[in-house]
Amino acid sequence: MLQHHHPSQFSPVNAELNAHDAFGPRQHDADEYWVYEIARPVIAVGVETKLAAMKETSLHHHRKAQLILTLSGVVTCEVDNSAWIVPPQCALWIPGRQAHSLRASGDLKIYCLFVETDAAAVMPAECCTIAVTPLLRELMLRTASLPPLYDTDGPDGRLVMVLLDELAAAPIEKLHFPMPRDPRLRKIVNAMLSDPAERLTIAEWGRHVGASERNLTRILRTETGMSFGRWRQQLHIQLALQHLAQGVSVKVVAQDLGYETASAFITMFRKALGKSPARYLADRCCIRSSTEDLPSS
Repeated sequence: MLQHHHPSQFSPVNAELNAHDAFGPRQHDADEYWVYEIARPVIAVGVETKLAAMKETSLHHHRKAQLILTLSGVVTCEVDNSAWIVPPQCALWIPGRQAHSLRASGDLKIYCLFVETDAAAVMPAECCTIAVTPLLRELMLRTASLPPLYDTDGPDGRLVMVLLDELAAAPIEKLHFPMPRDPRLRKIVNAMLSDPAERLTIAEWGRHVGASERNLTRILRTETGMSFGRWRQQLHIQLALQHLAQGVSVKVVAQDLGYETASAFITMFRKALGKSPARYLADRCCIRSSTEDLPSS
């Protein structure tokens, strides 16, 4: 297990960060916990746990901003009717006091930064996915090894300042999936998540949920700003990144998402993110030993 660093005068780490029950339901006000009370620009905590089943938090918020770096396993965050599926080697930025819920699965290994508001003044005021450079990754891991009451005027404090500078310069990824409020569209989301290869049209989905194609199209555009095809593609991108980062081959991912060929999937991926799956993952240091499964750019 990754060690939690906290002084004895503070409360034990909260359920969201507990290595024995990562992302469990919150039982107390967040500000009661030591990571929120220590007067330092950044506090970092590491968690490693094997989740036999999906773990989920209830809707909650923190006084401090939070950055979640996923090294293994999958973390999903829902905020303001948008969802982020954060694949390994990416990080999710959650501003302070932003209500959110989290789900996690798999062999989970994450690092969480808790950042004071004034130290994060240049960061986005809304949730976003951050592209993690090797330097930023190592700075986060190193910060997690610092004593909680590190000297802000010494070497540890300078390390944290470099971390904040690197975080401010990190590119923002457009990896969120708009979650509609309409219960009929929610049913469609759940069905697509259960079987992402399903290729029903919006008219066919409408017959399943008791709504006309025109009405569903209008509601979807109003609530997400997307057409049905673009909305489904965004979900496929999220799911593809999740599985590719875990070492699943492009061919298998394409089949699982209902594409007739790997080439068709790669074309969609490149149009959406500007790069082939191989290049996208290579740029983020996510490629595992099975690189031969990934087509070249």
